[in-house]
Amino acid sequence: MTTPAPAPLEDAHLATRRITRLSVGVAVVLIALKAFALGASGSVSILASLADSALDLAASLTTFFAVRWAAAPPDEDHRYGHGKGEALAALVQAGLVFASAVFIGWEGLQRIFDPRPVTAGAWAVGVMVAAMAITGWLVWMQTQALKKTGSLAVAGDRAHYAADLAANAVVLIGVASGAFLGAPGLDAAAGVVVAVWLFWGATGMLRAAADHLLDRAAPQADRAAVTQAVLADPRVTGVHQLRTRMVGPVMMIQMHVDLDGALTLDAAHAIVVEAERRVLARFPGADILIHADPRGRPLAPVPASPDPTTETPAETPNAAPAAPVAKGPWS
Repeated sequence: MTTPAPAPLEDAHLATRRITRLSVGVAVVLIALKAFALGASGSVSILASLADSALDLAASLTTFFAVRWAAAPPDEDHRYGHGKGEALAALVQAGLVFASAVFIGWEGLQRIFDPRPVTAGAWAVGVMVAAMAITGWLVWMQTQALKKTGSLAVAGDRAHYAADLAANAVVLIGVASGAFLGAPGLDAAAGVVVAVWLFWGATGMLRAAADHLLDRAAPQADRAAVTQAVLADPRVTGVHQLRTRMVGPVMMIQMHVDLDGALTLDAAHAIVVEAERRVLARFPGADILIHADPRGRPLAPVPASPDPTTETPAETPNAAPAAPVAKGPWS
């Protein structure tokens, strides 16, 4: 039986929408700052960071729309809801970050063999410090939102902004080295380091999205918590065929429970409803389906259909002769 999602799930959707709006706004600000710094300095590592921020904006916009679509209630064509839209958004994010890593790595390798001086280093350094402060604040806000929502799309967004935070530190080192130490090769090398970092982060995002789309089971600790909550009632003597998967922030849970076969249908129903409530207290918003089995009574096997090739049915008076059975190539 399925229990409707409680009100806290709506609060989670609201928090997710708010943090995605903030993410888009931050991406626009960072692009403006880094475009100014690039025009003033000509730094390849600034160029790398600007390209990354441009893709961040595309990823954040994807997340912005995806979480709103994923929060839509189930309909006739999507009976389990639209939660996997978040995993699709994470796939898009991973693809954009992969593309960014390839572009930045190629540009950085070219500049290593053909170094160019970094100008207006003070402006560039100031912009990167400001960018790091803004990005760090956004990552902190996303972390707070994740504690309320568990959104896969927001987790992916936070992952690449956290990677940006570390990448910006590398860019800052590269810009300072190129501008104040007269070593533009270090600036180009910083761009290559950023590319490797982004590639590694995109790999993790891709793996998480794939697990979600392929219905990977919830972590063992969560499955154990579900079982413990159900078995807290001594009238439930066993749990088996437990299945879990995630649809956006909603955990889908199915299981069979063992109950006394002498219970009435009403009594068994009441026990199952109480078990659902205990699970919901541990996992708010979960979609739960519990099938009650009579303890100690094995299910009767389904009788096999008679084989027309070995048995001859009894003749019925005045019945029309049976039509011949056509034999196909796989008969």
